[in-house]
Amino acid sequence: MPITASRFREHLGFEDRGVTRLDKRVEPMGDYVVEHLQLRIGDAEVRGILTRPAEVAAPLPAILYGHSHGGRYDVGARELLDGREYLVSPLGPVFARAGYVTLCIDMPVFGERANVTESAAAKALLWYGQSLFGEMLSDHAAALTYLAGRDDVDASRIGAFGLSMGCVLSYWLAALDKRIAAVAHLCCFADFRTMVELGAHDGHGIYLTVPGLLKEADGGSIAALIAPRPQLICVGEADHLSPPQAVARAMDELRPAYASAPDKLEFISEPGVGHEETPSMRAAVLRFFERYLG
Repeated sequence: MPITASRFREHLGFEDRGVTRLDKRVEPMGDYVVEHLQLRIGDAEVRGILTRPAEVAAPLPAILYGHSHGGRYDVGARELLDGREYLVSPLGPVFARAGYVTLCIDMPVFGERANVTESAAAKALLWYGQSLFGEMLSDHAAALTYLAGRDDVDASRIGAFGLSMGCVLSYWLAALDKRIAAVAHLCCFADFRTMVELGAHDGHGIYLTVPGLLKEADGGSIAALIAPRPQLICVGEADHLSPPQAVARAMDELRPAYASAPDKLEFISEPGVGHEETPSMRAAVLRFFERYLG
């Protein structure tokens, strides 16, 4: 029997958390604006970075951006403005100029929250049968609540985007939360059972370990919870974090969920491409969000 969203929440130890804005500093950047936010999510103070068009005449579509890992715990939400070496360019300004309000927050152990190591944080939770990724997703959902409650955002047109760790943040949260109208995720969609069989699973950080999950679900069945909402998946066929065999198995599990709406599932697989965004992926992401959120 396919996993349900409620059962998936149980595996993650997912919590519904309150969110309030503590502070905001506005930085005009010509044709777009950066808002430097301090949010209270549950008991934690969390940095958020938001980009939006300079002129807002009516509520806009929005994108919840999940930042990547890449071994750079100091970056966190700054990825929205500074980019990473595996991104074509920083997406905050790009999304703002395309007409979106985009929010990224520091995940636990990243950015201004890098006051404990990933290993220590994950192991402390695993001892209690919980996971660091469950903590991340709970905070990511609270960021979605903040974004949806803004006066300049049309809450019916919120998408999610991410690459690598941000990929999994985005499609797993979309599986849990129907407020996400469309999701585009890059470079981390795979069947984890196959990853274990191939010995490729150790390339992922311990943050992603969810006790007992593979007994009931995997990448494909989790992504299937998003159907029939629009979903764009981009992978590189030379990406060691999502080997073709693991991607194929996940896609085989996912496609039947879109049998009644096959046009809502888009899949791009690029030969010779590693763990990186390409210009063609970038173009596909912008077309996808324009089609479903614009």
